[in-house]
Amino acid sequence: MRISARNQLKGMVAKITHGPIHAEVILTLEGGQQVAAVITNQSVTSLGLAEGKVAYAIIKASTILIGVD
Repeated sequence: MRISARNQLKGMVAKITHGPIHAEVILTLEGGQQVAAVITNQSVTSLGLAEGKVAYAIIKASTILIGVD
């Protein structure tokens, strides 16, 4: 895979929860941390995502939000 984004996290699909239009995809990264993304159901199908498959979380730094308590 060749893309310009530098923030790439390799993981394994732990869970896919489908909704009417979108799905939440949870990846488990090395070390056990998890990252979640919401993508369309069509994208889940076209990417061939399934639990246990390797996938990448690709983070566009301009859209990361930070919060505090």
